[in-house]
Amino acid sequence: MYKIILFFVAFFSAKTLLAQEPTKSQSIDINSSYKPVLRNAVKINFAGTQLPADTSKPNLNYNIPSQNLFYAYAPISLRPLALEQDSNLYLGNRKYIKLGYGNFSTPYVNAGISLGDGKKSLLNFTGNYIESNGNIENQRYAQLNVKAAGSYFTPRSEVYGAVGVSSNTYYLYGYDHALYNFKKNDVQQQFQNLNIKLGFKNTVNTETGISYDPNIDVNLFTSKDKLNETNAIINLPVEKIINESFVAKVALKADLTRYTTQNIIPNNIKFSNNIIQITPSVLYHDEQLKLNIGATPVWDNNKYALLPDIYAEAQVKDRTFSVQAGWIGRMVKNNYRNLSTINPYLSPLFSQINTKETEYYGGIKTSIAKHFNFSAKAGLVKYKNLPLFINDTTTADAKSFVVVNEASINNFRVHGDFSYINQDKFSLTAGITFNGYTSLKTNARAWHTLPVELRSSLRWYAFKSVLLKSDLYIFDGSNYLAKGNVAKPLSGGTDLSVGVEVKITPKFSVWADANNVLNSKYQRWNQYQVLGANFLGGILLNF
Repeated sequence: MYKIILFFVAFFSAKTLLAQEPTKSQSIDINSSYKPVLRNAVKINFAGTQLPADTSKPNLNYNIPSQNLFYAYAPISLRPLALEQDSNLYLGNRKYIKLGYGNFSTPYVNAGISLGDGKKSLLNFTGNYIESNGNIENQRYAQLNVKAAGSYFTPRSEVYGAVGVSSNTYYLYGYDHALYNFKKNDVQQQFQNLNIKLGFKNTVNTETGISYDPNIDVNLFTSKDKLNETNAIINLPVEKIINESFVAKVALKADLTRYTTQNIIPNNIKFSNNIIQITPSVLYHDEQLKLNIGATPVWDNNKYALLPDIYAEAQVKDRTFSVQAGWIGRMVKNNYRNLSTINPYLSPLFSQINTKETEYYGGIKTSIAKHFNFSAKAGLVKYKNLPLFINDTTTADAKSFVVVNEASINNFRVHGDFSYINQDKFSLTAGITFNGYTSLKTNARAWHTLPVELRSSLRWYAFKSVLLKSDLYIFDGSNYLAKGNVAKPLSGGTDLSVGVEVKITPKFSVWADANNVLNSKYQRWNQYQVLGANFLGGILLNF
């Protein structure tokens, strides 16, 4: 069968091959005159033209902080005060002496010298002296202060210390000069103080974020032929940085006083007055909020009290406006040294009772434009055992003062201040305080406290070498207790001072001050009229 199939396949294949014709060759001729050519590339030529000038002024807005790096001087006092101890070292003129003289037989000397480079070590010596004799018999005072302060720096810490000696002499001239005639030595009130301070602190936080500043401050205070008082304040503050927002703090403070009197008839007085406190707290801070939460356990002569330590400050409106609030407490040491700084005509104390203060407050702070700053605060302050000063009516002349403690008293206090500071060329500051004392329990009035105080200060470099200055102090009158337990008011007072300093050469200047230019004969303390208009002038040498 398969042979038959192969036969038919072979037959048809041969037939197909025989049917095909032989292939013929063909060609195509194309005639054309077009020849393709590549065109040359066109070269681009740039013709530069000057741009038109832009005469429009750009509106550049800068957020520049207020220039508050230069602080105004504090207003001068009604009378020269003792130089306060300050742990901040003076880095101004390395060597200087300021000399002057004025009416009321007033010599004035102020000098200082600074040694060291300020990087490894620094030692400063300062001293000042002033004395005046008024028109009233025994209306005089003299003040002498000498201080040496120094620091030794290591790469991570600082050892610092200070030694100061002061002698302040006052006279109890507040008596009826028509009835009494006292010799100068009989009314002399001379205070002498030796101060020694030592401390050690780290300038770079430890690896664990801890900073510390233990220090001790000792004062040996005496009133000539009347009393001796030794004060020692030991501080042990420690801070621990937890993270960028939290800081833990704790501070231990021991304020110890030993007091003895001399020549007191019939018996001298001797006692101790000690305050020990510890203040743990946690501080939280970020760009918008600063919050401190803590408490202070206090042992006031072994009497326990717990004081609050809570305050906050919140920033609003691009950090130009902040709101403040707080509930804080503190214990105020009423030793003789502190009280005589307030009233130098004080009699020796027979006891010392410390004051407990608790304050609730709220306020605001803001910066206006580039140079204005404003703040206001209102609060309620509650006092326990507030010291008040009254004339010693147990003596016939009543020329000295004694302390009476008010068991409980409230003070609704409002304070406001503002400043305009234009670098170091011009500064104007002013502040006013209102005090409203109420709810007294043991006294009829808050004796010799001030209802209103206003202070302002002006410093202006009118020219590069001319400094103009002015200070103003205004206060409303207080109440005092006269003989027979009669309450009487004192008039207020206004004290205006002006001054000028002219630099003749870089190392030589002349200066002049006029104090109480309104010649106001006010009395801050009953029976003690202040000096009238007084003038001082002299030279200033820088080496």
